[in-house]
Amino acid sequence: MSADDQVLVGRSITKRFGGLVALNDVSIEVPKRSIVGLVGPNGAGKSTLFGCLSGLTRPEGGSVMLNGRDVTRTKPQKRARLGMARTFQQPELFTGLTVREHIVLAHRVRFERRRLWSDMVGPRSIMKPPASETEAVDAIIELLEIERLASMPVTALPLGSTRLVEVARALACAPDVLLLDEPLSGLDVNESEALARALVKVVTEAERDLSLLLVEHDVATVLAISKKIYVLDFGQLIASGTPDEIRSSDIVRAAYLGDDAVSETAAD
Repeated sequence: MSADDQVLVGRSITKRFGGLVALNDVSIEVPKRSIVGLVGPNGAGKSTLFGCLSGLTRPEGGSVMLNGRDVTRTKPQKRARLGMARTFQQPELFTGLTVREHIVLAHRVRFERRRLWSDMVGPRSIMKPPASETEAVDAIIELLEIERLASMPVTALPLGSTRLVEVARALACAPDVLLLDEPLSGLDVNESEALARALVKVVTEAERDLSLLLVEHDVATVLAISKKIYVLDFGQLIASGTPDEIRSSDIVRAAYLGDDAVSETAAD
């Protein structure tokens, strides 16, 4: 696969915190229109790698390329304008806004960022968006099948629905790649399955190319929906490959998954 087929590339990323090597020469590629999984035990370096890729953490070595452009030293807000979005482990939503208003606001921040903040969050601005904006927001709501939630305040939503709102808000920024930090954390089985289906749908059915990089402890779901998976352990990349290759890797079995976990996902 050529460099033109990759939306996000991390090359030989190294990060130290004092004497601790959090990442040691880690490389990762996210192809266009794909779901890529990143797994590993606690302390493996997943969050640090996410930080380096998104711009919240600056690596000591290596590079980050976004759509063929070197963004290694580019601030997070500029990476967002260049096509990157991310979610966090804890949903960060505005308690006074509805689901639709969250999506509208994200769309305006992305496409009308020169407007004053007071104008963006004012009642008239939220309640009377232009037609093109309405179409974009409606398309996201329909894609994620959250029509029934659109007029609800986010404070009335269960955790699974707030995760969907976070994804919807990120999609409103029209990213080329979306970094998802443990989106299934705290969800029950039904909520996890619903969100996993939604993630597959946004990649396969969205009108524009979109890729997902997914950090998640729910290994079974990562194996089920990812095209390629990277496995970290103690800051080292110990394996990468297709779900079948990861399932059959003795190194991964020993370091992370365990025979029972791999056997269970293989049986599924």
